[in-house]
Amino acid sequence: MLSERRLQVLRAIVQDYVGTEEPVGSKALTERHNLGVSPATVRNDMAALEEEGYIAQPHTSAGRIPTDKGYRLFVDKLAGVKPMTPPERRAIQNFLEGAVDLDDVVARTVRLLAQLTRQVAVVQYPSLTRSTVRHVELLSLAPARVMLVLITDTGRVEQRMVDCPAPFGETSLADLRARLNSRVAGRRFTDVPKLVEDLPEAFEVEDRGTVSTVLSTLLETLVEENEERLMIGGTANLTRFAHDFPLTIRPVLEALEEQVVLLKLLGEAKDPGVTVRIGHENAHEGLNSTSVVSVGYGSGGEAVAKLGVVGPTRMDYPGTMGAVRAVARYVGQILAES
Repeated sequence: MLSERRLQVLRAIVQDYVGTEEPVGSKALTERHNLGVSPATVRNDMAALEEEGYIAQPHTSAGRIPTDKGYRLFVDKLAGVKPMTPPERRAIQNFLEGAVDLDDVVARTVRLLAQLTRQVAVVQYPSLTRSTVRHVELLSLAPARVMLVLITDTGRVEQRMVDCPAPFGETSLADLRARLNSRVAGRRFTDVPKLVEDLPEAFEVEDRGTVSTVLSTLLETLVEENEERLMIGGTANLTRFAHDFPLTIRPVLEALEEQVVLLKLLGEAKDPGVTVRIGHENAHEGLNSTSVVSVGYGSGGEAVAKLGVVGPTRMDYPGTMGAVRAVARYVGQILAES
């Protein structure tokens, strides 16, 4: 275990390196921070931190920089989450409240996160498998053609055309709409197949084929892999940090183009807290020089998807964690109200 003083020295090194982009020396540390000890003592502490792998000497310069291990200790033990100021919170709320639909919410969230953190922002669309049905609308377009509209608790709207095997009257359609909603409204997608399996039997024999066709379209809509959708923004922000990436920025950009990699990076949506993955903790080789800060968002206290940012390991962790958490909270509120 590191002594309290050495933890303070590590915190000061991380803060100075993130703020100045320059390797940090013992003399600068004692001048900038009230550590209460001499430069010689700070030098000894730095030597001990280096021996234990928390800081490293990047080249022949006298200064030291934090390693992945050093950043990890900083995030776990030393960094609080920096709260957003009231004006920042109001600005977030006003910007997101202008959204007209789910696509707009996601697009605005990406833009906002990229601007607030000056990193690459990634937002996963709400997952259908963790959603509940808000309402199913059935509209008659022709005697044997129906439009099915599925509305989820996260404001997602899915539309499908259904070609019925026989003409289906307005009265029968209204009856099906009412019976269907009474069974599935407010229920999880995964529960729906069981809830509707005997519904055709409630109708006249000649209507059962059409009811079954409508239901199979609904069930197909529920299981489609729509949850694998992501929106990404602010990639240009990485170019400002080009010197933070060894050799070249290219592996990072290539990794960001792979949706599967990004979904894995964001992690499981059911883990709602703020997750920070630093450097080599990211399994994908192209992202070994980056950190990923992500959090679950959703309505009603349950996470339905993740959002987060990707940037260099030399990151303002308290500020980034605060921004990601605040944006997720407001997106959840908007989904709950939509």
